[in-house]
Amino acid sequence: MAGLNETPSGDRVRLAFFGRRNAGKSSLINALTGQEVAIVSDVPGTTTDPVSKAMEILPLGPCLLTDTAGLDDEGSLGAERVRRAREVLAATDIAIVVTADTLGPLENELIADCDRRHIPHLVYTRGDDVEALKRQIAALAPSDPTRPLVSDLVSPGDCVVCVCPIDSAAPKGRLILPQQQVIREILDGGASALVCRETELAATLARLAEPPRFVVTDSQAFGAVSKVVPPEVPLTSFSIVFARAKGDLATYCAGADALKSLKDGDRVLVSEGCTHHRQCTDIGTVKLPKWIQEHTGKKLNFAWTSGNAFPDDLSPYALVVHCGACMLTRRAVQNRLARCRAAGVPVTNYGICIAACHGIRVVPKTCMVLRG
Repeated sequence: MAGLNETPSGDRVRLAFFGRRNAGKSSLINALTGQEVAIVSDVPGTTTDPVSKAMEILPLGPCLLTDTAGLDDEGSLGAERVRRAREVLAATDIAIVVTADTLGPLENELIADCDRRHIPHLVYTRGDDVEALKRQIAALAPSDPTRPLVSDLVSPGDCVVCVCPIDSAAPKGRLILPQQQVIREILDGGASALVCRETELAATLARLAEPPRFVVTDSQAFGAVSKVVPPEVPLTSFSIVFARAKGDLATYCAGADALKSLKDGDRVLVSEGCTHHRQCTDIGTVKLPKWIQEHTGKKLNFAWTSGNAFPDDLSPYALVVHCGACMLTRRAVQNRLARCRAAGVPVTNYGICIAACHGIRVVPKTCMVLRG
């Protein structure tokens, strides 16, 4: 199947191209990649919705390039296109502002927005040296675009049990990306990954001659899994190890502590870094709100965002609950955390929040949980 061996998008440097209509954004993308990735036309507004393409660009390596609609698009539909273009900025590692001549108010406004969000940016004027731009982009690339998920937690010869529930929300015929990536890192570390469902966990552990190095579970199975895993065996979740790699565990744990301060009527934002088809048992829209309200005993109002969308104004919210961010880069997650801190809004992570709702506390230093 196409794409199975590609670098995950969350591990690619995200480059986004912004500018007015006919500024030359699409032509620049084609010149950078040496391919006809974007449609080039003299007709203003050829690029409508943001279009992304995964590419390898030397000397930068694996990238995700996003072409956006013109910032000067007009009319009600044009305003929506501009809004979607600006949404891309929230998940951008490096912004390239493209102009046909000189910078105007629209470009300067975007640059100011980049500065406010601490997003590195470059200005490219049509006709400038593309090779020089590549070198500038490489110089701005994140020095640590990826951090280990579990490879630093295992040694050769270890055995790690991975609990992967298969329910109506599980994709047909495959494991979800966080599970795939964790299993791959276990194997890369010379350890063994033993995979089972939560319903077979007790039997799986009983067959082992010695306890596993640790157990990593899907967060939504914390309640059942924590009852089966012996207290002396370390336990964590896929979402928590992603939180460690992409976000900040201490910040997320403090956010989970804010659950007990929620009041009736408070608004909670549940944010996912990807978009997917919602199921009746969806974790973000169904299970999390249920568990949070049962845990707090409060009647709360929930709002949701997905993909590149993340509110500029966080003041209406008493808490933000973010996914593990397997589809976002570390820099994008760090920008979101910085915005939560600036707004004084506590933020936690799916896995850490779910653990808290089941009476389980995460130890930031180890990323494992304490039970009981």
